[in-house]
Amino acid sequence: MPLLRLYTRVLQLLGKEARLAWILAVANLLLAIAQFAEPVLFGRIVDVLSGNLATGALAPETRSPWPLLGAWVAFGLFTIVCSAAVALHADRLAHRQRQVVLTSYFEHILQLPMTFHTGTHSGRLMKVMLNGTDALWRLWLGFFREHFAAILSLVVLLPLSLYINWRLALLLFGLCVVFTVLTTLVVHKTYGMQGEVETQYSDLSARASDALGNVALVQSFVRVDAEVQGLRFVSEKLLAAQMPVLSWWALVTVITRASTTITILCIFALGIWLNQQGLTSVGEIVMFVSFASLLIQRLEQVVSFVNNVLLEAPRLKEFIDVLDAVPAVHDRPDAIDPGRLQGLIEFNDVSFSYDGKRPAVEDLSFTALPGQTIALVGATGAGKSTAIALLHRAFDPQSGLIKIDGMDIRGLTLSALRRNIGVVFQEALLFDRTIADNLRVGKPDATEAELRAAAERAQALDFIERSPNKFDTLAGERGRMLSGGERQRLSIARALLKDPPILILDEATSALDAVTEARINLALDEVMKGRTTFVIAHRLSTIRHATRILVFDNGRVIESGTFDELIAQRGYFAELARAQFMLQANASGPASDTQAAATNL
Repeated sequence: MPLLRLYTRVLQLLGKEARLAWILAVANLLLAIAQFAEPVLFGRIVDVLSGNLATGALAPETRSPWPLLGAWVAFGLFTIVCSAAVALHADRLAHRQRQVVLTSYFEHILQLPMTFHTGTHSGRLMKVMLNGTDALWRLWLGFFREHFAAILSLVVLLPLSLYINWRLALLLFGLCVVFTVLTTLVVHKTYGMQGEVETQYSDLSARASDALGNVALVQSFVRVDAEVQGLRFVSEKLLAAQMPVLSWWALVTVITRASTTITILCIFALGIWLNQQGLTSVGEIVMFVSFASLLIQRLEQVVSFVNNVLLEAPRLKEFIDVLDAVPAVHDRPDAIDPGRLQGLIEFNDVSFSYDGKRPAVEDLSFTALPGQTIALVGATGAGKSTAIALLHRAFDPQSGLIKIDGMDIRGLTLSALRRNIGVVFQEALLFDRTIADNLRVGKPDATEAELRAAAERAQALDFIERSPNKFDTLAGERGRMLSGGERQRLSIARALLKDPPILILDEATSALDAVTEARINLALDEVMKGRTTFVIAHRLSTIRHATRILVFDNGRVIESGTFDELIAQRGYFAELARAQFMLQANASGPASDTQAAATNL
């Protein structure tokens, strides 16, 4: 993205602050004009005191320097007051809008599909959010406090200097040309380099976040030294990429200092010669020396502005790329909120492919009546999870139609659709907040009595009551302060509080021991009552009483029926059940329901 277009986008992100931004721009213009009153008046006072006015110069109305001095004081006071007001409001604008953009970015990434989050490290997303909004804040603040005034100063200074003395003004134009060429050269040299620097910063953030998120693995496998060494290696690559960029901008600084001395010497030399020819006055020489100092100062600010934009460009580009990512699934303009649904689900010839080559599900058709339990069975990658993902619109099918209560789900708002669907994941996902806060994810306005009732129905109240802080107990990061069974029971209680008409159980007990699984199944029986439920299961014993079982293979439903009907067919499901129950029977010993099932097979 070209720097100019990138910075235009930075200004566009001012949003509702644009009106204040325009006011600050006008104030900067007035400041740029007022700042040149000082050298002009200084030069005129010198001429008045020396009585040495240049030929053709505008003679003052009076030979007294006091009116000029009074004007100088007036312009000085105006500059002080206006600068303070600009700085104050620029600070407030930058801080307010940073928070607005940060919140918008956070809301945006939360709405992006799981496919985006699967391929993007969460640590990188956090780094992009914080670095991007900080970069915006710095650029907005610098632009309105000094950089815009510096750019406008150049616009005012050069025509003014031409008007006063075009011969001396040529030296100032030459200085601007040198700065422009030099800055363009350095930007061209370092733009790509800074992109590599930001890539290394992202790698550093992702690697550190990855190690911290798996600290138990790092410690148990004695990986502390290896991880530190890996981070040190990334840091060294970062420094190796950063040093050439710093060297180029150090060169600009050296040349800037040299240019200041050379330009002032040239002005004195040319000014003395012109004065001897009667083409300029001493006051104008003094004026142009002040102009040169002011010009150098403004050019340094412009170079600093360009340098800041260059340094921030990779971060801003990453930030804007994420901000511009368009969710594959979004609300239609005419989407509606139907309220609470009944739970009649229809899949009509639904097909979907992730890569456009191999179908994940193909020609999928079935109907689930309200209150029925539909089990999805099959090998990993057979299409079970994809079918469920299509139901709550993680993706939209390439062909076919999914209906709820006779309505195309694409005609419902995403929030309305997902509000009617509850999910109990295989991994219980919990926030690093209190148990009460985690439960209220399902119902934000739930009372304490409702929390207790849901926890009791989910077999979770006993361990909550044993905790010293009860419902105010912190769950820890990702629920690590709780056991696996406790986390899962909390996720079931959360689903009970949400009270959705449609429920999805994504292998909710597959990672639990037999005793905990038995308790969880009691909770699940409670939460499934009166709801259309979809169960993704590998343990076939957990779906013995499902209303209907759909057997998936290569994206298609190859068998369908109740548990006993599928066993009687002696097909794929029967073979799967025989193998699984025999393994379970051998592991658990005789006198179990699974062994009885295996015998019946």
